[in-house]
Amino acid sequence: MTPLTAKYPDIDVVDAYEIQLINIRQRIAEGARVVGHKVGLSSEAMQKMMGVDEPDYGHLLADMEVFEDKPVPAGRFLFPRVEVEVGFILADDLPGAGCTEDDVLAATAAFAPAIELIDTRIKDWKIALCDTIADNASSAGYVLGKERVSPKDIDIQAIPAVLTRNGEVVAEGRSDAVLGNPVTAVAWLARKVESFGVRLKAGDIVLPGSCTRAIDCHPGDEFVADFAGLGSVRLSFE
Repeated sequence: MTPLTAKYPDIDVVDAYEIQLINIRQRIAEGARVVGHKVGLSSEAMQKMMGVDEPDYGHLLADMEVFEDKPVPAGRFLFPRVEVEVGFILADDLPGAGCTEDDVLAATAAFAPAIELIDTRIKDWKIALCDTIADNASSAGYVLGKERVSPKDIDIQAIPAVLTRNGEVVAEGRSDAVLGNPVTAVAWLARKVESFGVRLKAGDIVLPGSCTRAIDCHPGDEFVADFAGLGSVRLSFE
């Protein structure tokens, strides 16, 4: 489709989140289950790439999970891209409006290597902020690697990451590309979603944003994201 922002130039962020929530509620009514949330556009690289100046968020649903050992049918998607992220797995609920970085660390059971699969219904990725928010922050899938590392055992602000596609390095970054600290992104998310009646809960997966720019996917591609001290995660396409 053409951008919502072109058809409805007066659309604002609140409108866009309401559109997202309408669709998520419909998915839940049809049997989908929310398993977490993602922060999008939380690095300078991604904000420049998308031409926006603030993060956004979307929902992760159980049926969006893909797996390292099962190639993903590329035909399920329109314009897929991958992002390299340090995933958070929550052990406790997070507070809402007053959530701090300390609250996030205290509530996090473990970090995990992750790849988010993003996609868009907007033709050619010609999106503005309200376009991606309405489209569930462009979130279409995610895969977690097997490793789990306690926040006590790694410096979350200093995790180098390298992404290869078919054995060739296509992106490199570090965890602090995400708002200077991925924990800051999760705290921002907890505060932001409360205003829409949403809370981050024990057991949720939270993807705080990409360490690198997003990379286009094609049939037959195999991606591996390696994180120093955190392990690796693999995603392949049929």
